[in-house]
Amino acid sequence: MPIDTRTAVREFSLPGDLVPMAPSGLHTLTARTGPSVAWLARQASQIAARPQDWWHLVEFTRDRRWYRLLRREPESEVWLLSWLPGQRTGLHDHGGAFGVFALAVGALTERSFDQHAARRGGRLRELTVRTDQVRVFGPHHVHDLGNESAAPAVSVHVYSPALTEMRRYEWTGEDLIRTGVERVGVDW
Repeated sequence: MPIDTRTAVREFSLPGDLVPMAPSGLHTLTARTGPSVAWLARQASQIAARPQDWWHLVEFTRDRRWYRLLRREPESEVWLLSWLPGQRTGLHDHGGAFGVFALAVGALTERSFDQHAARRGGRLRELTVRTDQVRVFGPHHVHDLGNESAAPAVSVHVYSPALTEMRRYEWTGEDLIRTGVERVGVDW
């Protein structure tokens, strides 16, 4: 079943960074060059819908989430991740990259930091993303992603530009505090 990328793009967490693209209602990035959000969503959707191309690569590991880089191009990269029940990312951003993830198997729960509410004390918003759904987010999106179900999950993530770092955060209930930076090639 194809994923409706129009729905995914409407769920983009930073609407100020987008402009409508006539006539389809899809959106495109405005403040930079590179692939559109709709293109990123289509890539994630198409790859997630073809497990025969990647299922042989998937591993499930109890001690940590498993991930594998599938493809890196000048303006984007694609990752495959597996999630056993209870595995989480912790609060993080993607170092300025736009991102999309599609669920190929299972469900993941995202807790994202509502930056617009930050000026009023902030809050965490919760969203469950299921098989055949896509989540799109902007370069300043802070979230925690995890498998809260009883079954394993597999997701496809597409970033633009390619990841160079991920910044880690802690939510105190009142403030979002940066606790560290993980760099590509050094920390993962």
